[in-house]
Amino acid sequence: MREPPPLNQSATPELMKFSDQVYTSRTLIIPASGRTLPVAKGLAEVQSSDTEAVAFLKAHAEFKPLKE
Repeated sequence: MREPPPLNQSATPELMKFSDQVYTSRTLIIPASGRTLPVAKGLAEVQSSDTEAVAFLKAHAEFKPLKE
């Protein structure tokens, strides 16, 4: 029998949302790895544990992190 996760950790990964200041829909390509990130309805959503994607989005002025 599995034990439930500790109270300070959620069972689902936390998403970080970034507002795209230029486009409402596009596909981003992370140059270092060639991975793609979709932008839909002006938002790019990535898991907070995805350090590569978070760093990529934070490094560009076209994206603003949204606070929830």
